[in-house]
Amino acid sequence: MDLLQSIILGAIQGITEFLPVSSTAHLVLMPWLFSWTDQGLPFNVALHMGSLIAIIYYFWHEWILIIREFIEGVFNWSFKGRPNGKTGLYLIIATIPGALTGVLFEEYAAGILRNPLSIAFTLSFFGVLLYFSDRFSKKTKTVGEMNIVDCIIIGISQAFAIIPGVSRSGITITGAMFRNLNREEAAKFSFLLAAPLIAGAGIFEARHLEYSAVVSVPFIAGIIASAVFAFLAIKYLLKFVRKSSYTVFVVYRLALALLIAFLYIMK
Repeated sequence: MDLLQSIILGAIQGITEFLPVSSTAHLVLMPWLFSWTDQGLPFNVALHMGSLIAIIYYFWHEWILIIREFIEGVFNWSFKGRPNGKTGLYLIIATIPGALTGVLFEEYAAGILRNPLSIAFTLSFFGVLLYFSDRFSKKTKTVGEMNIVDCIIIGISQAFAIIPGVSRSGITITGAMFRNLNREEAAKFSFLLAAPLIAGAGIFEARHLEYSAVVSVPFIAGIIASAVFAFLAIKYLLKFVRKSSYTVFVVYRLALALLIAFLYIMK
């Protein structure tokens, strides 16, 4: 992979990881549309590590509070009066379904589910689910008001994100809004929830990476591009949803699905 191609893929990963439009779908589609060599799942996961850097940096203050109160809660056998510690516990619980699904179905997801028509279907179907959750949710809860049922449902939702076209952020935001979290808080929990899953996937996939690839300029440039654009995506999406709905992303998903189907038929 040349330098420009790596930077473009890194930028796409960074932007689409947190916008509810499916980063995996875009990373699969770009090589298909422009006849590039498919970079493969390990490189995709490596680009996600750039997004992880952005999550940690953007929410560094929240992470400090979450980790500190979580440790205090564990040692005191109680999270009462420690809302950030309870959030940390919920992040761990909600990560389990996605982690198990990734381990069990990684090879299947890397194969037939990366077909363009499959991606077009999942973009559409889960885009419609996002619309209904946004349209009919009461949007009254904050992350601090979540309960264990909210946590489990969002965690199960994240497990579907292994399917290209679903969108990890999209499906967790959908699940959160179905549980009546408001738009901004749903996005915030979704972004925080990405950290443990991305970190785990990065460690799991590291076994497929060769040292010569990891230290190459294109590889490093892709990760840096992913981190920069992911930070910007987090910042501006949170600002956007304070005043606007997710409808624009639903329309984008449907339009992209139609374009994919058309190009697939034409090819």
